[in-house]
Formats: sequence, C-alpha cells, structure tokens
Amino acid sequence: MSTHATTARTDTRYAPVPSIHYDLVPARRLSLETVARRTGLHPDLVARFVALGLVDAERDHAGRLVFALDAPAALARVERLHTGLCLNYASIGLVLDLLDRINRLEAELRRSGVRSDQPSWT
Repeated sequence: MSTHATTARTDTRYAPVPSIHYDLVPARRLSLETVARRTGLHPDLVARFVALGLVDAERDHAGRLVFALDAPAALARVERLHTGLCLNYASIGLVLDLLDRINRLEAELRRSGVRSDQPSWT
C-alpha cells in the first residue's frame, strides 16, 4: 500500500493595500487677516462671505479661517459684481454659480472638439 501525500492547493488572496498620499509640503494657506488686508475688506465682511458661501475657506487646527491662495481674486470678483451690477450678496451667489456652470460647459465643449460659429459670450 503506497501512501501518497496530497497537497491541498490553497488560494491565498490578499486584501488590497490602501494607497496613502502624504504631502511633502503642506499647501500654503492665507489667514483671515491676510485676505482682508489684501482685498481691503473688513475681516468680519470676509467671514460673512464665507458664511454665505461666496468664498471657500477651511478651519485650521485652532478653528481659525484659512483660505486658498486664490481667495483674494474670488473676493474681488464678488465685490465687482456687488458694485458694478448693484447685486445684493444673495443674488451674487446665484450669479457665481451660473458663471461657473457656463465655464464648465464651455470647457467641456472645447474638450469635445465641437466648434461654434458664434464667439464665446463670456
């Protein structure tokens, strides 16, 4: 009688390893005071724009508002709409949303290669 050793084949499946991304240099942010100084707006007004959703901001570890580097340009856009078109701040949010949507649609058209005989109106 011969004994044969049978080796059971087992499939070893490994769980996927999550990829972790570490920034070597943290993104530079602007403080509320810096943004207010660069735009000439009062810090309380800048904070109000954040509360209204007219400009994006985050909170740092201490709970203070911090802004992306392009925040002064976004605030200047809000102020141009307010003074140039005499829009109130609630309607500026709607106008900004519509302008962003138009920009996305025009970029999508450019990527798709669709050409129009009409020049862009924005």
